[in-house]
Amino acid sequence: MEARRRDGEVVVGGHARQQFHDARGYGRPLGGNEIALAPVEAAHLLYRGDLDAVDGMDFADFLDAIEDGDADGVGARFLTYADLRSRGFYLAPEREGWIADPREDADLAVYERGEDPRGGAVAYHVRVIGERTAVPAATLGNVTLAVADEEGSVTYFETAREGIEGATTFDPPAVEGVLLSDRVLVPDPPEELHERGFYGQPVGGREEADSLQLSLVEAASLARRGSLSVPGGAATIEDRGRTVEGERFDQRLAVYGALRADGVVPKTGFKFGADFRTYREVTSVEDLDHSEALVWVLPAGHAFEPRELALYVRLAGGVRKRAVFALRDEEGGISWPSVAWVTP
Repeated sequence: MEARRRDGEVVVGGHARQQFHDARGYGRPLGGNEIALAPVEAAHLLYRGDLDAVDGMDFADFLDAIEDGDADGVGARFLTYADLRSRGFYLAPEREGWIADPREDADLAVYERGEDPRGGAVAYHVRVIGERTAVPAATLGNVTLAVADEEGSVTYFETAREGIEGATTFDPPAVEGVLLSDRVLVPDPPEELHERGFYGQPVGGREEADSLQLSLVEAASLARRGSLSVPGGAATIEDRGRTVEGERFDQRLAVYGALRADGVVPKTGFKFGADFRTYREVTSVEDLDHSEALVWVLPAGHAFEPRELALYVRLAGGVRKRAVFALRDEEGGISWPSVAWVTP
């Protein structure tokens, strides 16, 4: 069976509607027995040998022809399409005529197993990229990212924007501190500041500690809310933070404050290669559960290299935590895309 290209589609006649669309979910009906295939669908049928040729071209020639001038990489889309078909899914391109309300941020609609494009439920909206295509952080969320690497393997990332919600309630007591080079020391702190609010770390261990050390971001946050007094006030701590860390200090301080305001307790994520690790609910350090997420603070305009994104997700997944990115824009707003491995 042969096909022809027309207006960015591939048109097939004969028994195409019964053989490809009705039985296996390829393409969209035209008139009679004709169907229109998206290029990636036609490529898959050529690859399987179900189509003999498209305008006289075999699989390799057709793939080369449709990739010419395609900056998004039809090769990556074909690899992903073929991989998902091999897993037992019906797919449709996110295009007018193939799917109701196609999404601009996705390439393929993947239907729940047992469902097909004729009214079935969509399990994944998939955006396809190659391993060298940058991914703007602001575009992540509520889409499955499929990355086709240079060897043809496809890795899937589930992205979301549900943010981080907490249930910690704590009103810190007023304390006085001393600003050191890159931290604040609180002599004779009330026990609840650390044990209940999980601020700072006892100097020398909890048993014998008579002082509490706060990170500059913790100290600045407490000083802003009037709970910590140091000579020179909150501005002195923030100035020291900028001296030590540069402009990233203000970014991290804003994210820290937003998390605390939402009932989440952030602590340093240094051991995990992150800005913060977070706890949803802290009632007592003695009964502390494991942290749930790792948070990286990034500018809203950040673009991930896929390998960089894989590294973040691997770091978080290796310690059973979510990878969350705090994106702060120029107006001070923060969005919270999260990313995790997924196996369709």
